[in-house]
Amino acid sequence: MLEVLMYLAIIIAAIALVVLVVYAMITFKAMRETANKVSDTMQGIQKDVEGISSETTALLTKTNRLADDLNGKSSKLDGLFDSARSVGDSLKKFDQSLNSISDRVGNVSKRDQEKTAQAVKWASSIIDVVTRRKK
Repeated sequence: MLEVLMYLAIIIAAIALVVLVVYAMITFKAMRETANKVSDTMQGIQKDVEGISSETTALLTKTNRLADDLNGKSSKLDGLFDSARSVGDSLKKFDQSLNSISDRVGNVSKRDQEKTAQAVKWASSIIDVVTRRKK
């Protein structure tokens, strides 16, 4: 009987070992499929990253060209702004000169207002005399 139990224990151990091997194979097969899917996904991501990298490089190149173009045009505009500033300064000086002349004329006309009024009276008197003589 002891021998039968021993054989029975060996058979149970063998069956357990077979079941364990079968489950291990199923698990390893599932792991292999998962690893293959991960590998495929990683290859796809790598291709996408390479595409994005080349597009990014092209975009950076265009951006650098655009920045260089803007810098060149900006430096050309600096001369234009300097000229505009010079014109503005000249106009300001001209305006100040006109204001100064206007002030002087105003001062002179205030001083000589009585003389001007007398001259106008004399001129109208002379015109009256000349007009009467012609009649």
